[in-house]
Amino acid sequence: MSVITAEKIKTLPVMEAFYTLQGEGSHTGKAAYFIRLGGCDVGCHWCDVKDSWDASRWPSFPVSQIVAQAAEFPGRLAVVTGGEPLMHDCDQLTRSLKDQGFRTHIETSGAHPLSGQWDWICLSPKKFKEPLQEVCQQAHELKVVIYNKSDFKWAEKHCDLVNPDCQLFLQPEWEKSAEMLPLIVEYVKENPEWNVSLQTHKFMNIP
Repeated sequence: MSVITAEKIKTLPVMEAFYTLQGEGSHTGKAAYFIRLGGCDVGCHWCDVKDSWDASRWPSFPVSQIVAQAAEFPGRLAVVTGGEPLMHDCDQLTRSLKDQGFRTHIETSGAHPLSGQWDWICLSPKKFKEPLQEVCQQAHELKVVIYNKSDFKWAEKHCDLVNPDCQLFLQPEWEKSAEMLPLIVEYVKENPEWNVSLQTHKFMNIP
């Protein structure tokens, strides 16, 4: 699939947008407005938002409307996620968010070239379509989902690709948490440069 240019069409397909708390990674617990864009060509079999994959299923909205809705809430942290948000040109979206005083965060597999002005890049690489080197080098946070034991080697591989200041997180896949979390705990104890990330929003029963 080709990258969809937001500058040309001035709209983006939005699966959902909502105000909640960041549930994962370095900014866990912070109030955040999530913008989930439709479209993904990575296709993780354990993805919990598979409905986002087909961008054509979701209505497209003008960037101005997306940002105006975000600005109705008091928080000024916007998290752009998906799907795979970098399938779209995010320049106009991030500029407009910053004009309204937002910090801009993205959650991405890194499989597409970077676009947009980001204060925080969370890279979550997937085996189905590996991340680009440019995204690895600019990531502020590396979050690797642990689905089986072989994913620890996958995490180590990408630890070597990110910059030295990148924060490192291992997160159990939700359905396999009971099996994987004890392994993650022991791994982090042996490799303290890593941190544990949990999907705390699911424990709190919030979006």
